[in-house]
Amino acid sequence: MVSRRFDAIIVGAGQAGPPLAGRLTGAGQSVALIERKFFGGTCVNTGCMPTKTLVASARAAHMARRAADFGVMLKGEVGIDMAKVKSRADTVIANARHNVRSWLGGMDGCTVIEGHAQFEDAQTLRVGEETLSAPRIFLNVGGRAAVPDDMPGLRDVPYLTNTSVLGLDRVPAHLLIVGGSYIGLEYAQMYRRFGARVTVVEKGPHLIGREDADVSAAVREILEGEGIEIRTGVAELVFAGAGEALAVTVDGERIACSHVLVAVGRVPNTGDLGLDRAGVATDERGYITVDDELRTSVPGIWALGDCNGRGAFTHTAYNDYEIVAANLLDGEQRKLSERVSGYALYIDPPLGRVGINEAQARQRGRPFLVGKRPMGRVGRAVERDETQGFMKIIIDAETKAILGAAILGIEGDEAIHGIIDMMSVGATATQLQRTVPIHPTVSELIPTLVAEARAPDS
Repeated sequence: MVSRRFDAIIVGAGQAGPPLAGRLTGAGQSVALIERKFFGGTCVNTGCMPTKTLVASARAAHMARRAADFGVMLKGEVGIDMAKVKSRADTVIANARHNVRSWLGGMDGCTVIEGHAQFEDAQTLRVGEETLSAPRIFLNVGGRAAVPDDMPGLRDVPYLTNTSVLGLDRVPAHLLIVGGSYIGLEYAQMYRRFGARVTVVEKGPHLIGREDADVSAAVREILEGEGIEIRTGVAELVFAGAGEALAVTVDGERIACSHVLVAVGRVPNTGDLGLDRAGVATDERGYITVDDELRTSVPGIWALGDCNGRGAFTHTAYNDYEIVAANLLDGEQRKLSERVSGYALYIDPPLGRVGINEAQARQRGRPFLVGKRPMGRVGRAVERDETQGFMKIIIDAETKAILGAAILGIEGDEAIHGIIDMMSVGATATQLQRTVPIHPTVSELIPTLVAEARAPDS
């Protein structure tokens, strides 16, 4: 049995682990970084990078079909070489994974170990026949697709997840997607644009349940406008068959399909770490509980990224690293509670979101204002002939604090950052209104959106 001791151990090479290793080794500490499978985490391997690469291919096909709308004439039908589409995404994954591995391998003071880490005690991890110990341990183990147990027959059919769907090198004849939220909807539009028939089934009353009803309705209109079939409020799903006989019974109606994609949420990769042997507490869903500085219930152990349940995004995982590094190495006292929550849904056009929504604003019990403008009244959208969606901002009526915003429309994922930045520095809506944005952009309408904000209908 080989035993080694380090100043710090990092488990997982996702978005938080490698930069933290860089900061710690830069401070003269010896670090062991353990990775079970693929370097780069979800973002690099099964999330942001491959999916946005596929989204880009799908958008190219969509715009090619619309070429005549812009006076560009193409001959014949638009074809999809799915093998080439997949190859392009595979290349993006491979390059990014290699870059992360090479960065860590060339990092002075960092020992990279590939294998499955499990706790022996609060300062010791076992990887195969080797034990590693350190006074500080950082968990960055990520998450994976949830596969529910309450759907009869699901585990008996060849279902896909966000990971295995990336292996497809042919366009499905009929893709049925279980789950009408962020991951499911991105794949729905993507494969519809590749030429598949797509059906989305969602148990909730409307799509993307955490969003306001007007956002959900607008997203549904966009997707149905492209020919995607959507069923919400589904009470029962039953799965059976395989290959050409694959079918899903939706509230008693049998729907034949060629592929099933399960996209109903995520679960943390915490069940096989031996957390109980270290005394690390988790919640009822398996997420590691952390305080405002990412510390777990055990002194000397931190949890960063998706596994702590405090953010399920690449940018929040990276911010976790920034908080921990600043507090440990820079003498700061940064906190999770200071983070302004922003994210995006990458359908086309995208949805950029920050802060609370209108429903949450009503729950606060304080007066608030809502500004809303259709994208048809945004010059950039009109010029590009992409006028779907709207812009919306929520403001505290008394303090003029910016509470939240949604931009569903062309470049919404970029334009939302003007509001994120203002919220991050505590600027008011009045200050935002007085900015002078560049014309012609989507962002130029944000001050106007503020100026038009009014009390919502009760």
